[in-house]
Parts: sequence; C-alpha cells; structure tokens
Amino acid sequence: MTAALTPRYIDATVRSLPPQLQAEVRDELTASIADAVDARTDQGESREQAERAVLTELGDPSILAAGYADRPLHLIGPRYYLTWWRLLKVLVSIVPAFAFAGVVIAQALTGATIGQMIGEGIAIALSVIVHIAFWTTLVFFVLERTGADTGVRWSVDQLPEEREPGTGRADLIASLIMLAIFAGALLWDRFRGFAFQADGQAVPVVNPELWPWGMGVILALLVAEAALAIAVFVRGRWTFPLAWANIALAAVVLSLALTALARGELFNPEFVDMLAGNGVDSDARTVLAVLTGLGVAGVCIADGVDGWRKARRAELAG
Repeated sequence: MTAALTPRYIDATVRSLPPQLQAEVRDELTASIADAVDARTDQGESREQAERAVLTELGDPSILAAGYADRPLHLIGPRYYLTWWRLLKVLVSIVPAFAFAGVVIAQALTGATIGQMIGEGIAIALSVIVHIAFWTTLVFFVLERTGADTGVRWSVDQLPEEREPGTGRADLIASLIMLAIFAGALLWDRFRGFAFQADGQAVPVVNPELWPWGMGVILALLVAEAALAIAVFVRGRWTFPLAWANIALAAVVLSLALTALARGELFNPEFVDMLAGNGVDSDARTVLAVLTGLGVAGVCIADGVDGWRKARRAELAG
C-alpha cells in the first residue's frame, strides 16, 4: 500500500534541503497543509479530494524546496529548469553506460587488449556525456526562447514514495534470501552443473579448480555480506563505517572476479570446450568474458554507491 500523499509530498520537499532547515520546514508544511485541507473539508469536500487539491496548488515539491532554500532554478529561464535537469540525469545515467559496453564489445571482437578496451570505452563514454549535455541544453534553450509549451505538468501522482528511516525487516530478509540463492547456485553448479552437453550430461559453468579455496573465499564474502545486512538492520540505519565496509567487500569481489577473468580461470574449461563444439568461436567467448566482467563491475559499483547514498541520507536526516 502506498503512503498518504501529504507525508510523501513533505518528504519530497525536505529531502534536498540543508539539515538545519528540514525539521522547521517539515513542521511548517505539516501544519499549513492540515489547515488548508480542514478548510476545504469544512466546505463539503472529501478529505481525499481536499488533500489532492491542496498539494496540487502547492505545486512541484522541488520548486517549493528551492524557495525555502533561497536557491534559484535557472538554466536560461526558470520555466523548464526542472524538466531539463531530470531528463539530463536520466540520459546521463543510461546512455553512456550502453555506449561504453558497445565500444568494449566492438574492441573485444577486434582482438584489442583489456587496457585498450577500457580506455576506448571511457573515452567514448565521456564524449557521449558531453554531447548529451550540450544537445539537451540546446533543445531547452530553444524551447525557452520560443515560448513553446512541452505539455509537461506536475501532479501529485508523480510524488515519490515516502522514505523510511533506517532499514526494515523486509530489506534484511530480501538481502539474506538473495545471498542464499547466490550461494546455493554456486553449490548447485559445483555438484550438479548448469550447462548440459549433447548427451544430457551436466557440466559446471564455474571452473571446478577454484574449489575449495577460491570459491571458499567467495562464500566467506557472502557470509560477510549477510553479517553487514544484519548490522545495518540492528543499527537501524546505514552509517558511513558500514558504507565503507560495503564498498570494501564490493571491491574485493570485483578484484577477484576480474583477476579470474583476465587469467581465463573463471569458466570451466570443459564448459568452454563445449561452447567451441557448438560452433561458438573465440570472439564469442571473449565477448562472454567481457560481458561477465562488465556485469560484475556494474553490480559491485552500484552496490557500493547505493550503500554510500543511504548512509549520506541517514546522516542528513539526523
């Protein structure tokens, strides 16, 4: 069930304010919205209709927050600033990553070294970011100067869900279940195998020679991740020490995975031979290794950034 509109609106307003303003603005908005809703219900409106009408009149919470913080929202003019900024963040968070992946795959197919693949991928990603920023800004400059109407309107249906302080039991359970599934998949692959040969015989995907020590380290890291999730739950919130511990675990996992991929030790040679027997050439196997590396890197980086952001939000919330 979604939270009531008023708490979500207030949360969306105060989340970007300086910590010293958040409590004051939260109390002020709570009181003023309640008074305005009561005034409308006294005139015969239902509470739900009155709440939606009051919040709609208040407008976009980001604009309201900018007013409280005395922070002007201008690009060329204020009309399309938030629309421009939100679109730009979405594009920059998605398009360069796909450009990087595409360049790395293309370089892998041409036999480039890992250094060349990463260097070229980063160069193209940076170039894409520059082009996105320039052309997106130019489009909104034209819209602002010509007075064109994009048809974009804010409504209460766009409010984000209210943020819960700390972390809940459901988050802990979900984390432990995911870690257990991953550990179970590693054990299943070791003793049963996920790939199947033409005669139906199962073949492990991960190199069996990594057992017991290499994969034992991975399982130990999964246990450490579970302990970290429990620590966050017990603490009731993310803290910067916990965020640093999370980043350290992600860095170790990423380092081990990339090292094994670079040495050609991650995948089971029998599995690789099976791919070759099915007509998969060396270029395709290189692409498989590159995509695996990108996937592991993406998950580890996203996990580290997510923990850090949660710690920062918890710190700002006091």
